[in-house]
Amino acid sequence: MSQNPDTVKNALDIVSVVATIGSFLQLFTPVFGLIGAIWTLMRIAEMVSGKTFAELIRKKKADDAKQE
Repeated sequence: MSQNPDTVKNALDIVSVVATIGSFLQLFTPVFGLIGAIWTLMRIAEMVSGKTFAELIRKKKADDAKQE
């Protein structure tokens, strides 16, 4: 695993934007654009909540289990 996960996330953010824009310009297949858009939405959710995406998912599963 990387010593600095923020560096990896920042690099993936850049790749995601390039893939999404490239997909809209028909330089890449739409699959890359979809992957880029999903990654971007995940990162936005992290920034808004202040938690990692994995923590957000775990919390949702725990909340669903409590309701049952």
